[in-house]
Amino acid sequence: MVKTMDSIAYSPFRHISRAMWKDLNGHLSYPIANEDIHQLNALNEPLTMREIEEIYFPLSHLLRIHVDCYRRLHQNANAFFNNQAKRLPFIIGIAGSVAAGKSTTARVLQKVLSLGPDNPKVDLITTDGFLYPNEYLEARGILNRKGFPESYDTKRLLGFLSDIKSGKEVVFSPVYSHLVYDIIPNELQQVTQPDILIVEGINVLQVNVQALRGPKVFVSDFFDYSIYVDADPKNLLQWYIQRFQWLRKTAFQQPDSYFHRYADLSEAQSIEMATTIWEEINKPNLIKNILPTRLRADLILEKGSHHFVKSVKIRKG
Repeated sequence: MVKTMDSIAYSPFRHISRAMWKDLNGHLSYPIANEDIHQLNALNEPLTMREIEEIYFPLSHLLRIHVDCYRRLHQNANAFFNNQAKRLPFIIGIAGSVAAGKSTTARVLQKVLSLGPDNPKVDLITTDGFLYPNEYLEARGILNRKGFPESYDTKRLLGFLSDIKSGKEVVFSPVYSHLVYDIIPNELQQVTQPDILIVEGINVLQVNVQALRGPKVFVSDFFDYSIYVDADPKNLLQWYIQRFQWLRKTAFQQPDSYFHRYADLSEAQSIEMATTIWEEINKPNLIKNILPTRLRADLILEKGSHHFVKSVKIRKG
């Protein structure tokens, strides 16, 4: 049977299996100590040297290609305009659901990219710092929608990224504490002209037009490359429950933890509570606001049930 043009399925992405992906990095390798791997790990999410070698070394190699092209373009543009403008940071956005492992991906990439031949300065910020304070959210009755588009100070985040891409020497980002579940007053993270800046958060590829007035500018407009960490929603729920149980035994035990009230839950109660939070808050946010942004990414890391990447999708062209 001959296929007609109408029956051929086209995709803007190239699908690459893990087996193929791990051989694409030209055998670049960097020494990473076991202690570093432990520090890069997040909560109960597994991370092994094999995962770094087979997934993150090739990814860092690909990103280095993009960074090098970005720098050559900047140099050529400077020559064209006969000026010596400052080299601007290459910005990488990392998006994905709650519990998908975005934070680990961001930290591992920061580490591996910083080990490059020229030892670039790689900074990392999370968009959690641009959440509105709890007081603001409570006053508007949306504390239970933390993580939804309306809970972010989008204007401030756009201003931060604009300053970075304008070449401002020192830029400050607000700091968020997961322990107290709120912005830390008067505490800022200083970002000083990095070679590469990684911006991680569930909202980095979202288009929140309701928060803007006048010309529409989006967070992703400032990215030179974007990554989406993807997983089956059933796995995400399971990982979220596991993380909640781990936190119940650790961070929730601290008296100053916002979630200290969950510290004495039984295992069955903690599973029920985590499931309720997921179904009422995280799942609706995933379906409505996060998952639809997946196809806006340049690269998608597809995770299997054990949290390890099983395949990669890369935008063609």
